[in-house]
Amino acid sequence: MKSNEQSALPTDVYLSFVSSLYDYRQTLLIGMLSHVVTFLLVFAKTHDPFFLGCTVAIVLIWLVRGVGMRRFDREDLASLSFEGIRRWENRYNAGGVCATLTLGIACGYAILATRDPFAELACISVTLATMVSLVGRNYGSARAVVVMSLSACGPIILGLLGLMDVFMALLAVLIVPFILTTWSMARGVRETLHKNVLAAREISTIASRFDLALNNMPHGLFMLDADNRILVANRRACELLNLGERERLKDCHLDAVLRYGVRHTFLEQDQAKQVLKQLDQLVQGMQSRALIPFSDDLFLEFSASRRDNGGVVLIFEDVTARVRAEKKILQMARFDTLTGLPNRDYFGELVSNALVDKNRNGLAGFMILNVAEFKHVNDMRGHIVGDRLLCAISERLKKVTGNKAIAARLMGDEFVLFFSSDSNRRVLEERMRAVHAQMRGAYLASGFTFNISMSAGYVIADNCDFRLEDMQIKADLALFESKSRDKGSCTAFEAEMDANYLDRQKLKTDLREAIEMGGLSVAYQPMFIADGSRIECCEALARWTHPERGPVAPDVFIQVAEEIGVVSSITKFMLRQACLDCLQWPSHIAVSVNLSVLDLRNGEIIPIVTDILSETGLDPSRLHLEVTESCLMEEAAKVQTILQELRARGITIAIDDFGTGYSSLSYLDALPLDIIKIDRSFVRNIREDARRFKLLRGMVNLSRELGLKIVIEGVETSDQLALINQYKCADLIQGYVFAAPMPSLAIESLSDTLLKKLSVSKRRSRRTA
Repeated sequence: MKSNEQSALPTDVYLSFVSSLYDYRQTLLIGMLSHVVTFLLVFAKTHDPFFLGCTVAIVLIWLVRGVGMRRFDREDLASLSFEGIRRWENRYNAGGVCATLTLGIACGYAILATRDPFAELACISVTLATMVSLVGRNYGSARAVVVMSLSACGPIILGLLGLMDVFMALLAVLIVPFILTTWSMARGVRETLHKNVLAAREISTIASRFDLALNNMPHGLFMLDADNRILVANRRACELLNLGERERLKDCHLDAVLRYGVRHTFLEQDQAKQVLKQLDQLVQGMQSRALIPFSDDLFLEFSASRRDNGGVVLIFEDVTARVRAEKKILQMARFDTLTGLPNRDYFGELVSNALVDKNRNGLAGFMILNVAEFKHVNDMRGHIVGDRLLCAISERLKKVTGNKAIAARLMGDEFVLFFSSDSNRRVLEERMRAVHAQMRGAYLASGFTFNISMSAGYVIADNCDFRLEDMQIKADLALFESKSRDKGSCTAFEAEMDANYLDRQKLKTDLREAIEMGGLSVAYQPMFIADGSRIECCEALARWTHPERGPVAPDVFIQVAEEIGVVSSITKFMLRQACLDCLQWPSHIAVSVNLSVLDLRNGEIIPIVTDILSETGLDPSRLHLEVTESCLMEEAAKVQTILQELRARGITIAIDDFGTGYSSLSYLDALPLDIIKIDRSFVRNIREDARRFKLLRGMVNLSRELGLKIVIEGVETSDQLALINQYKCADLIQGYVFAAPMPSLAIESLSDTLLKKLSVSKRRSRRTA
């Protein structure tokens, strides 16, 4: 580094150079003492007071420099600017030059004035010795080396030249290379120091950044040597393992650190052994990762990386949140969110595991439980109450089954149970029926008490023959039988149920084919005025004659149609055929067509009816549409909107089977109705059952008050008809007392016959009169 580059140094490097000038002050003391002793010896030899003055000057210079150095010690070096550092350099150089100039002048004086060999030798020797130490003491300042070397050697050169001796002059010239060498040595030391300072600063910066990154990383880190002693540990590692200050972990064995954790209760003794075993497998390279539970609230995941020198870097992180999330996801994937019971998939897994663990010669039972009439709970009390009821049922199911069975929620209001037993079939069946019996009874949900019954179907098989999918099909068949025979009962699977199931599947296929191929027909049951003299309307009834089975009952194939989703196709066929047939009848006769629940689930029925009326040309007033209360139970507001739209187009709306539902009276006010068709159950035994007849008359009176037309269905005897007419209970009569269902052509013929009879009756009345 050249001297003119001093000002280009970074401030911190420049400060380190200048600070080096003020270090190692004992060398100044030693130099001062050697100078003082030398000058005193020369004074003793020559008795020249000049040297005594030099002694005093050296002492004074040393004292002044000492005061300056103590002031430097008190200076806030971190706040010094470049100019401030320069001032301290100049102060030092001034003191140093004064000392070396004193030495140089003493040498020149000894050569020229005393001509004493001892004085010359002593002064020159101590001055050149000072020159030798000049590089080591003052390399931090290029100017100091130059000025001090010139101030020390310059008087010597002048003294030698002043002797006017050739040899002395040559000696003076030889001092010049010595000065230049001193400068070169100082420059070399200074450049080396400069490089070292820059390297140290860079290393310090890198170390600071590394330390900052290391201690702010979210992972814990241990760097181990080949003997598993900790070389480096970051702050996060100490926090995760509760190890205190990281400085005290250096050179500690990893085992000792974990034992310390045991003493501080974050690990049990057995846990510590397990942790050490897993970490040892990591260190040995037997595993790449290890998830270690330190407590219920702390899960750490470790990974290890081996170093070339045999050491290992252990990195670990807190994955507690991830583990909890995974557990929650697993819980959601395996368990029903509402009831907490296993879901279908997890139930299958539990059953598979149970079958593997059990005796292959044992028995297994599978049961499906269905909450009877649960739909009405949702309809009457709302889905929130329904959900709470399901939760109450699930809690009882858990208590009832305990460890005797595996219970799960299949879907909706259906639950499944798996039983295993090494006992005989009768004992297992008793256990299953006992569970069914205990599930019946009262349940409390949202302040309401519900008396719940359960329909159940079950199947028992040998463990070796148990196939969950097959068992579910069989239990479903048994459940279907329970619902068909007596809701709330428990039915075991029987072989003929399987045959019935296959038969029903074939029936579904045949029905679908019959609809596509036009295999259905329509029969009509007339509705007469009360005296039976005229037909006002005819109800269209779907008929299906199976090529092998013969006539299939409407309630059978309509239910099948709803199951396979083709009931809307039947409705379209019935509407079109009924409108076409109605056109062939006298103009005063209307036709009535039934709509199913599925027809009213969306607004598609409106354009269907409109298009058929437009296509056939039938007057909308001659078309009656009948809906049952079961249609109104689902989404009543939507059904009301659809019926209002149909009624606005001139179509008559009738409610069928009135009185058999749950909320009949509320519909009379809310829905756009024209006709009430009172169910046949209110007509049966009305002569013998006075209470039933009073109920019939009450409904009739209420309907008349609301301006509704009344049709009574199922009138089969003349006695029933007479009683109804006596009290004027009906506007129209529908039943076998007048006519059974008949083809369309028979309606026209019957209407003509009635008209002829009426005409004859009128003529006879006139003749009698």
